[in-house]
Amino acid sequence: MHAYRTGFVTLATVAALSAACGGAAPAAPAAQKTAPPASPSRSRSPAGQALAGKTVVIDPGHNGGNAAHPKEINRQVDVITGRKPCNTTGTETDAGYPEHAFTWDVARRLKPILEKMGAKVVFTRPDDKGVGPCVTERAAIGNEARADAVLSIHGDGAAPGGHGFHVILPGLVAGHNDAIVKPSRRLGVAIRNAYHSGTGLPYSTYTAVDGLQTRTDLGGLNLSTRPAVFIECGNMRNRGDAAKMSDPAFRERMARYLAGGLRKFLS
Repeated sequence: MHAYRTGFVTLATVAALSAACGGAAPAAPAAQKTAPPASPSRSRSPAGQALAGKTVVIDPGHNGGNAAHPKEINRQVDVITGRKPCNTTGTETDAGYPEHAFTWDVARRLKPILEKMGAKVVFTRPDDKGVGPCVTERAAIGNEARADAVLSIHGDGAAPGGHGFHVILPGLVAGHNDAIVKPSRRLGVAIRNAYHSGTGLPYSTYTAVDGLQTRTDLGGLNLSTRPAVFIECGNMRNRGDAAKMSDPAFRERMARYLAGGLRKFLS
């Protein structure tokens, strides 16, 4: 994601059981054995349901149809601190692997991991063929879902000499996102720590401090009423980062540790 860009849709159920008791029954004969209690289902194990009752909104940055619709995505929208394009095309590697495809693939790998933990997962776009939605709409999706956490996934397009990842936190926009600044920072730290330890990617060498950056120019953060962060998973213009981001196995690893950071924050 370039510095000028802005950006930012099912399932835990709890069964209620009731039992009625009648009068005392005669004691069973000594030879009669009562059936042992049923073993708990593996899908109901504490580890498997760590995020039961939680809603996570995943925002895969950009979209596959954006480049073909410049008029739509260049439309200016209000992000409180200024006006920005509705959306952008994103960046790509030198070999032509586009950011929109990268973010979509990581998101679709992340979703089933979270669902196995019991979370309801909502995407901001249904596929990688459409246009938009605008950053304002993406923020609204998280708000309307009453998300417990919103994660916007991106790949950066910085100078090729820089490498590493960073997490973007919402800066205070007084009167608008006051309530989410502190929880968003906790979310960002949890994501940063899990992603760094699991992928081995370093903190960004060209921006941010210790892998964290605060911004007030991103509509997805300014307009959110739910804890929200962006992650720039690496620099797609850097040869080393690009190689990892282009590798399906490494994208699976990225998704696994993003899920770990979300779980840490939510549980």
